[in-house]
Amino acid sequence: MVKTITLGALALALCLGGVAIHADEAVMVTHAWVRVTAPGQRVAGAYLEIRSAIPSKLVAASSPVAGSVEIHLMRLENGVMEMRQLESLELPAKQTVKLEPGGLHIMLLDLKSPLKLGDKVPLRLTLQRADRSKTVVEVQAEVRSAAP
Repeated sequence: MVKTITLGALALALCLGGVAIHADEAVMVTHAWVRVTAPGQRVAGAYLEIRSAIPSKLVAASSPVAGSVEIHLMRLENGVMEMRQLESLELPAKQTVKLEPGGLHIMLLDLKSPLKLGDKVPLRLTLQRADRSKTVVEVQAEVRSAAP
């Protein structure tokens, strides 16, 4: 069973500047932003902080601005910067997990149009709990030139 946040909660989230809260599971997403793209650029990174009241996993992400969306990890391995796709991202209970440049992030692939400063990018995050039930959190991420 998949649950989505209500329109009222989404409106509140938009007023709070990129904060999405799902009341039932107490999932909070804050500081959501996407890096502005250069002309012709077909990919962009999305960054945010996510906290779940119960142990969960981020298992999928999507956005109408991209052909596909993946969860990625970037790290320095033996002097070489490596980026790889993750099937899921563990969200320990009551701990904030930061997705930021140079580390964990969400990759927007095959962008449908350039992302301009100040645009809002809708992100749909699917979380799975230990009982395998799923919940969906929708976030509006602001397009910025650098980390806030």
